[in-house]
Amino acid sequence: MSSTASHNQLKAKTVEEKSKLGPGTEGPHIKDLPPKAPVTLNVADHNIKGDWVLFHPVYTEEELRSVEVLHREAKTFSDKIAYNFVRLLRWSFDIASGYKHKPLPPDANTKTLDDLRRDGYLMDEAQWLKRILFLESIAAVPGMVAAALRHLRSLRLMRRDCGWIHTLLEEAENERMHLMTFMTLKNPSPLFRAMVIAAQGVFYNAFFLCYIISPSTCHRFVAHLEEEAVITYTRCINEIEAGHLPLWTNLPAPEIAKDYWRLPEDAKFLDVVYAVRSDESTHRFVNHTLASLDYKNDINPFALREPDMTTKGKVVGLEREDAAKYVEETRKVLEEVARKEEERQ
Repeated sequence: MSSTASHNQLKAKTVEEKSKLGPGTEGPHIKDLPPKAPVTLNVADHNIKGDWVLFHPVYTEEELRSVEVLHREAKTFSDKIAYNFVRLLRWSFDIASGYKHKPLPPDANTKTLDDLRRDGYLMDEAQWLKRILFLESIAAVPGMVAAALRHLRSLRLMRRDCGWIHTLLEEAENERMHLMTFMTLKNPSPLFRAMVIAAQGVFYNAFFLCYIISPSTCHRFVAHLEEEAVITYTRCINEIEAGHLPLWTNLPAPEIAKDYWRLPEDAKFLDVVYAVRSDESTHRFVNHTLASLDYKNDINPFALREPDMTTKGKVVGLEREDAAKYVEETRKVLEEVARKEEERQ
């Protein structure tokens, strides 16, 4: 049986399993409309969800809690450029968003939550949300830019892309869904939206030009950025579990989050933050791996199979030799799937 047939069988199985989990999220889909219902284009006219999203992981309880804060040391000159630029960006963004994370004082147990916030030790829910919304509005840019440039490169060279485009689009959409989820808690003000437009305009064009010059440096930059995102969401989780964000302690998960990550009906907002952190660790792992590959010739090792979270949450990324071994393992997995399918027939 050909590898194409094996791929199709594996994909069909994935779609079948996905269908058992219920619909996805992204607004109405014509297949989900009730019989004889008039078809309109206004989303507000429908209270229906459709399976419009690309592939994204759905995590088990163990996977959600297997994520570790990791850092990959810069090894090359381009790596150092990427890492130092992330540090500069983090410093400026911390100032702009009013981010605070000082070690609690020895007498923290004697102080009230308001005292700790007033003295700059803790942030309240509104401050956390402002930071997260701005972060996620920018985080969805790199994947889309990289996918567009690889798409155009594939057209120019008139050859296939080796699986990079799809993974990059999945990353962009996943980050956008983070923004859609957190926006259920707060509708940004016109000033905030103007800041996002300005930042997005600068970042999109800067990343576009940098990706043309050095794609590997850009992927390393994104990976280090995701390292910071994992740190941020880990701190947010710790703050919620410590009772420092009481408004979020028993807050139910938004419907869009329960639908997207297939969370249980009684899921809390804390479960959403755990899922978002797991996504960020996936982006960290994928981009560190892509940065280590030959942009022009290497295939994307995650095009047909992606490691589970117990790997992505504990390993910062694959080096090129490890990625080659992973591709070989994937080939064997597909061959085994094809063999079992032939036996069933």
